[in-house]
Amino acid sequence: MRMPRAILALTLAAAVAGCSDIGLRNLQPPGPGPDEFSVLPVKPLTQPQDYAFLPAPTPGGGNLTDPTPQADAVIALGGSSAALNPNTAIPSSDGALVTASSRYGVPSNTREVTAQEDAEFRKRKARFTRLRLFPVDRYSQAYKRQALDADAQNEAARRQGIETPSAPPGG
Repeated sequence: MRMPRAILALTLAAAVAGCSDIGLRNLQPPGPGPDEFSVLPVKPLTQPQDYAFLPAPTPGGGNLTDPTPQADAVIALGGSSAALNPNTAIPSSDGALVTASSRYGVPSNTREVTAQEDAEFRKRKARFTRLRLFPVDRYSQAYKRQALDADAQNEAARRQGIETPSAPPGG
């Protein structure tokens, strides 16, 4: 009994479509509705105290009503938004923390090195994940060995006598 050519062609087309490389994350919207994260609330319009001292508009530049989520988060946590400026000096109150965290030296290219190592890791892990029959999020599977087990870490802390009042009791 021979397989009809149409079924063979459809099977081949499905196999080739399953070979697309979408990376480790296969994130799809849950439905046809709007994406609530694409709408950003803006700050309220306010009248400047003096129109003569307003900055000149620049193409692609910032606006006073543009959202600044990082600065807003720093301020909400009790910090100063000036700390987000990379040219700002480290406050003297944080000197001991910086000294302790950099006691073994600080390489200048840490971000570049970790980004390159992570890209190589993802490439290695994604080698055999291109063939899929169904959409699957492979991110958790790829990073499983690097993830912490929150319950195991909590139990280890408790065995050492560290109080964990915000964690649920072991069961």
